[in-house]
Amino acid sequence: MTQTPSAIFVPHGAPTFALNPGAAGAALSALAAKLPLPRAIVIVSAHWDTAVPTVGFAERPETIHDFWGFPEELYALRYPATGCREASEEVVATLQAAGLPVATDPSRGLDHGAWVPLRLMFPDAEVPVIPVSIQSRGGPEQAYQLGQALAPLTAKGFLIIASGNVTHNLRDYQMAAMRGGQTPAYVRQFTDWLVEQLAASDIDALLDYRRQAPGGVQAHPSDEHLLPLYVALGAGGENAKADRFHAGIDNYVIAMDAYTFQAQ
Repeated sequence: MTQTPSAIFVPHGAPTFALNPGAAGAALSALAAKLPLPRAIVIVSAHWDTAVPTVGFAERPETIHDFWGFPEELYALRYPATGCREASEEVVATLQAAGLPVATDPSRGLDHGAWVPLRLMFPDAEVPVIPVSIQSRGGPEQAYQLGQALAPLTAKGFLIIASGNVTHNLRDYQMAAMRGGQTPAYVRQFTDWLVEQLAASDIDALLDYRRQAPGGVQAHPSDEHLLPLYVALGAGGENAKADRFHAGIDNYVIAMDAYTFQAQ
């Protein structure tokens, strides 16, 4: 049995990823099949953004279809997740112990950034799921700190899964969906730069990606879809080893790279 990574960064792509998972979906499923079942999953999605870190307490988190104009069969999909109050309380206590402000939400469900990859990785929904929000105004540094605050949970049987995308330019995605075309150069330039910095554990460069990375601002006109990567990086622990277990591009502009982070 494969050792459970400290944290995992997964792509959620466009909402249609749930209907057409392709190679990225197969990679997520294959990884999860090798893992021992965790006690609980902490899922951090780019699509739950709050002023302070917020922990979900719903007993049965609803499947949120937070998108419009997609095929009807997509809205029929459900992920029958369960929560766990004890696990949620432990997440709150862990964040508080790290000195972070924490809020709770008694009814928060799972947005598509959460349920789409979870449905591929844990289709039987046998593991309790605890959603935790990002804070996009805090940028990469705050997201990294959130991951560091969550890191102690990995020694207690929790699996930290952070869901976003390595590139996410909504305008370019919409143009590609309408017109097709070629993948812009910045998509591969940015993903290659990210691989290099993660391999070198150059945290300073990673946190300063908007100035240092080729194509950084084009890849992310706003931060929110990259921030989960920093959460996973922080949750991986000191000098965590990053392993890219899938690389690919969907819809011309959406990099579907996925990483595990393992403490050394």
